[in-house]
Amino acid sequence: MKRIAIMTSGGDSPGMNPAIRSITRTGLHKGLEIFGIRHGYQGLLDDEFIPLDSHAVSGRIRDAGTFLGTSRCPEFIKEEVQLRALKIMEKRRIDGLVIIGGDGSLTGARALYRYGLPVIGLPGTIDNDLFGTDMGIGVDTALNTIIHLVDMIRATAASHRRCFVVEVMGRGSGYLALMACISTGSQVAVIPEFRMNIPKIVQELDRRSTNNHNASVILVAEGVCQGAEFMQRLVEVGKVKQEVRLTVLGHVQRGGTPTHYDRLLASRMGEMAVLALISGEKGSMVATVNGKMQLRDFDDILDRRKGLPGDAIRLARNIGIEIGDVVES
Repeated sequence: MKRIAIMTSGGDSPGMNPAIRSITRTGLHKGLEIFGIRHGYQGLLDDEFIPLDSHAVSGRIRDAGTFLGTSRCPEFIKEEVQLRALKIMEKRRIDGLVIIGGDGSLTGARALYRYGLPVIGLPGTIDNDLFGTDMGIGVDTALNTIIHLVDMIRATAASHRRCFVVEVMGRGSGYLALMACISTGSQVAVIPEFRMNIPKIVQELDRRSTNNHNASVILVAEGVCQGAEFMQRLVEVGKVKQEVRLTVLGHVQRGGTPTHYDRLLASRMGEMAVLALISGEKGSMVATVNGKMQLRDFDDILDRRKGLPGDAIRLARNIGIEIGDVVES
């Protein structure tokens, strides 16, 4: 193992830069040459490699996003495209690859590994929907950003005695909506894991209004529906007594300065990725399980659905948050 490359792929997440920094510095300390691949899988196919040294990653630990850039590359699912990527890696004499991204990115990593390339993945996704790891890089920062924004929304909601619908990210997972709902004292979490019950939500909002609660907040995961669609159903079907307003947080959720937790998590995962490659490991994702770093085989974690923490669901129900009805299998 003499040369390794680093790639960030898919949606950016706060903590990717600290991970790149840790991989680079650890690799240099171990006598390796380090290269960054710009713009994800598309950059790999376009042969966009840049050398990385200590100066290139200096100060990056505090930056959100990824300075290597990222993209989505749907064509990478094709076998001929994967083989073209391998030839480029061979031309560049790359001995190992670290890919930071979500489920789709690590599926591409597994494809390269199956052709014989040593690959280690890092879970870089704010949705926290990757099976096999308790936490992904960027989740904590995204949650802190959502909490900060919802706290500000609640202030104006209380001033005008309104109900606010807040759309948050989460295509296939309601993790962000559920956890932020708990931490902000919001009343309803509309999440993909449960079927929403509009009459029950309206009943809860009217109860709060009758009992002189000045504000109510509903967090809607984008994977269920758009916030505007939900608000329309709430007003038309449920006939809510309070004035209802909508806020879509959008991509600001990705842009927060990495928290201490994410900087440390990304740094630990980056170091372990390099040590794993040096020791001959491949085809694995670095995961955190009960606070400890572990390697999980791609085949054990990909193509599997990660559920919400059971204790968080119980907590939400016990403190009065409406999360919907259980979907019958």
